[in-house]
Amino acid sequence: MKQLRLTNEDIAIVCRTLAQMYHAGIGAGDALALMAEDESAREYKLLLSDMSRRADEGGTLSEIFGAAGCFPAYLCSLLEAGERVGKTEESLDALALYYEGRARMERRIKTALLYPAVLLIVLFAVVFILLVWVLPVFSDVYARLGSSLSGVAGGLLALGAFLRRALPVICVLLGIVIAAAAVFAAVPKLRDSAGEKWRSLLSDKGINRAINTARLTQALAMGLGSGMTEDEALSMAAELTLGGEGFNRRCEKCREIVESGESLAHALRETELLSRADCRLLEAGARSGGGDKTMRLIADRLLEESEEALEQKVGRIEPALVVVISVLVGAILLSVMLPLMHIMNAIG
Repeated sequence: MKQLRLTNEDIAIVCRTLAQMYHAGIGAGDALALMAEDESAREYKLLLSDMSRRADEGGTLSEIFGAAGCFPAYLCSLLEAGERVGKTEESLDALALYYEGRARMERRIKTALLYPAVLLIVLFAVVFILLVWVLPVFSDVYARLGSSLSGVAGGLLALGAFLRRALPVICVLLGIVIAAAAVFAAVPKLRDSAGEKWRSLLSDKGINRAINTARLTQALAMGLGSGMTEDEALSMAAELTLGGEGFNRRCEKCREIVESGESLAHALRETELLSRADCRLLEAGARSGGGDKTMRLIADRLLEESEEALEQKVGRIEPALVVVISVLVGAILLSVMLPLMHIMNAIG
């Protein structure tokens, strides 16, 4: 069977549905069979049917997910940890919450970046049209009036003439860029590799730090809720976050502190992965036996704050691009219209 590539949203749906069916007392085999019956996509239906068959043969849920070949290894480890301590339903719930959060963050990032990207394309298109097709019209008008464009307008006219001559080359380059973007969008491994390299280059400050912290606490909440020890949950969370060199160093130091016998809250405070207030809250939750629930509350709040910070940051880009478009277009038109107005006044 061809290996599927599941999105965060797909995995969240599988985990959420299984958790609900487990809560209703339905076994893994029957639950997966019911999910397969409701599925219309052929490959996905075959995947669920095969998983149902393995469950009926006596395989554990972690073994079934691992044999499917399209679920992350840490997901299987989490399920195995949950099965070990009798928290399979809690593990599925934690996984569903984690992947729902990741899917929501991905949607917010895409939505936030789409409008500035469109504005930037419009900016280049408007300036290109003005230089290549509009300015030559004004040049003809000046020529009929016995004058010519000079200064800034003359320089822009020369630039437009150069761009017009280079138009075939520009079209070829644009075609290459579009083809490369299509290949990039169609090859998931290429996207993942580029994403990892991009994250490794990002600094551990500002919005990047907020997003990394939110993802770390999400993963920690998922691990603790699945029955993992603090050390196991932290190791998995650090591996999942991939927040760049500085962030990874702090995660490694945090893990060393936990391994030395200190509490997770103390380690997170010492490495400044969480604020002191959040660490005090986590300590109180751990003493009352609700460390995983407290971590989930902290993760939900940090995720919401990081999403709001991202939207605010992008919100400052949009008006800046509008101003740039207005200034550039206005400057080009004024450089042409002001001399023309002087000529018309002289004639009149």
